[in-house]
Amino acid sequence: MEYRYLGKSGLKVSRLCLGTMNFGTETEEKDAFRIMDAALDAGVTFFDTANVYGGPNAGLTEEIIGRWFAQGGGRREKVVLATKVYGDMRDESDGPNAARGLSAYKIRRHLDASLKRLQTDHIELYQMHHVDRNVSWDELWGAFQVAVNQGKIGYVGASNFAGRDLVKAQYEAKAHGMLGLVSEQHKYSLLCRLPELEVLPAAEEHGIGVIAWSPLDGGLLSGHALRPEAGSRRAARNPERVERHRKQLEAFEGLCKELGESEANVALAWTLAHPAMTAPIIGPRTLEQFENSLRVVDIKLDEPTLQRLDEIFPGPGGDAPRAYAW
Repeated sequence: MEYRYLGKSGLKVSRLCLGTMNFGTETEEKDAFRIMDAALDAGVTFFDTANVYGGPNAGLTEEIIGRWFAQGGGRREKVVLATKVYGDMRDESDGPNAARGLSAYKIRRHLDASLKRLQTDHIELYQMHHVDRNVSWDELWGAFQVAVNQGKIGYVGASNFAGRDLVKAQYEAKAHGMLGLVSEQHKYSLLCRLPELEVLPAAEEHGIGVIAWSPLDGGLLSGHALRPEAGSRRAARNPERVERHRKQLEAFEGLCKELGESEANVALAWTLAHPAMTAPIIGPRTLEQFENSLRVVDIKLDEPTLQRLDEIFPGPGGDAPRAYAW
């Protein structure tokens, strides 16, 4: 496994990030335990979750991870743990503050609840799941500073922020004497290249490591979209999108056959090739899916291959404004 510093921090993370959103919904707890054990054995030490994961039972995924930590054996010590705050946790005791948002009130209460579910006293990376433009950066950085000082979190990250939000966050962090964001978790894939306009250049310039979520675009780039496995629920979810992208997917399939690699691994390797990228999130439902993805870090796409991928899946043409102006 390869490792890389997370943004401008001194924290090293594995170049594959284990996503846990399926744990408790698509993946039973015992299988989730096997996947997490296999991850550590393979050197995948960067785990991502969120307080809202668990389907109708928000918080269930964090509880599963907490029970896995509780087995001991150095599990907690080996993991760089990331979770998120913002979503509605359906806690009526919060009243109107149970709704989505990032108030200092909510951050304090929901951080403590995550720590309890995860059975730990600290979280390495605490991420804002979405931007909340109703909350000032004075309030946000004040709340995060308290959590850092208490030792409950090590670093602050973001998710689904626009380029302007990343720049504003770093500007305000400096004014507050804080390190600022060390990561931005963003949707990025061969079929979703808009972040190349603003988000990726802003992140790279301001020392923010990028973590790609949905690098297989909901399974469309997994290799099963054109020929879904029998009984597969995921492949049947968006038949209209499959038809819309059929020619691209067929060309992609042909290129991957030439390379001798699976579509999923080529798509993941492509995200890793971007200089702003720290790690794509792999969200396996099974141990086999996890094990198949480990080869990604060994795949180095050469320039001709990258050019062919650009032809199949055209991007915006570069960063802004050069992509659309002189």
